[in-house]
Amino acid sequence: MHKTLEPVFNFLYPIFRKWGLGYSFASYLSLVLNIIILMLLTYAIYKVFRFILVNVMAIIAAKTKTKFDDLIVSNKTVIYIAQLIPFTLIYKSVPIILERYDYWEDIFGKLVGVYIVLLVLWIIRTILSTLQDYLKHIPRYSDKPVDSFIQVIMIVLWMFGIAVIISKLFGINQKEMLTILGAVSALIILIFRDTILGFVASVQVAINDMVRIGDWITMDRYGADGDVIEINLATVKVRNFDNTTTTIPTYSLSSDSFHNWRGMLKSDGRRIKRHILIKASTIRFLNNSELEDLQKITLISSYIESRKAEIDRFNQANGIDKSVAINGRNMTNLGLFRKYINQYLHQHPGLNKNMIMLCRQLQLTPYGVPLEVYAFSTDKRFENYEYIMADIFDHVIAAVQYFHLEVSELPSNTGYMDYELPVKKSKSSL
Repeated sequence: MHKTLEPVFNFLYPIFRKWGLGYSFASYLSLVLNIIILMLLTYAIYKVFRFILVNVMAIIAAKTKTKFDDLIVSNKTVIYIAQLIPFTLIYKSVPIILERYDYWEDIFGKLVGVYIVLLVLWIIRTILSTLQDYLKHIPRYSDKPVDSFIQVIMIVLWMFGIAVIISKLFGINQKEMLTILGAVSALIILIFRDTILGFVASVQVAINDMVRIGDWITMDRYGADGDVIEINLATVKVRNFDNTTTTIPTYSLSSDSFHNWRGMLKSDGRRIKRHILIKASTIRFLNNSELEDLQKITLISSYIESRKAEIDRFNQANGIDKSVAINGRNMTNLGLFRKYINQYLHQHPGLNKNMIMLCRQLQLTPYGVPLEVYAFSTDKRFENYEYIMADIFDHVIAAVQYFHLEVSELPSNTGYMDYELPVKKSKSSL
């Protein structure tokens, strides 16, 4: 190419000398005209190649089903490639045009070379961005941290690019440049500490399938509670359910604990685990008349009948003195209430009957006896899940009084607290 360009830019100087122009004037005049010719030639080549490449890619993108070529066009890759061709021409032409001006040849040659290196890096970046966008449209890769790997590749390329630029500007051998970079590796590690940690974390996240884009995660340390919308080398972005965005360092996913609700969303139900407190003083044995009243409740009518017959047979067989209620076997209002809740849960349309479903009594507390509902709703969507859970507990709380029980709560007469909270005394008042 160098020999091809020589006739284009070397024909003016001999002509000017034949016309009788002085050495200096002929040299400067040919230089100016050569620069103008180079600019016009470069502009024409750029326009031609841009027109050809853009139109060819547009035709290919229109005729193919894949989105990759469409993304190539939208990321302007072909436009940058069209710029690379004329700048390569300039790089080859500088030594010929500035042949008699060694100082300026060295400066402009280096500047054009640096720009070509940057342009090549930018073209690679647009290709990687295209690949990144393309993979996000493929279901298999849409939830993978593709951004992190693309960023790592770009960091490595930029490091090599900077090494090439420095070697061009200062005339340093590239092997010597790599030796210098090795010597300052400790400084590089310090500068890119978060990047390196983020890369390691991204690899762990991808290999162990810890987090995907679209997962619902909860991380109390950072106040994150929502869906993952982006995973890149440095950060993980979470769109919280209040429509705020929380940014979490990527390496925190491997160093700190967090909840990933993916398993729940993929399961057959979302867990309901909530309790009410029953006042302990209202728990007692039931007499026959109370059992007859409770037998009118459809869900436990047959249970009371069979249970009562079983208990009566046991007490009669063992000669139990039933003048004292505690003697022998008895039914309690809390036990029947638990059975009622169990029966109610099994006939509720919003619960999954194939998963665990029970009402259990927890450890006694100073505030009452906890009665916990443990079940799984078939609908896992937040609003529907909350509705199902509220519907169950609306019924449970309303049903408490039918079993001669009371919900444990702080004393109140008018709906406002009429008691004084204990006040911690300050050191000055002691």
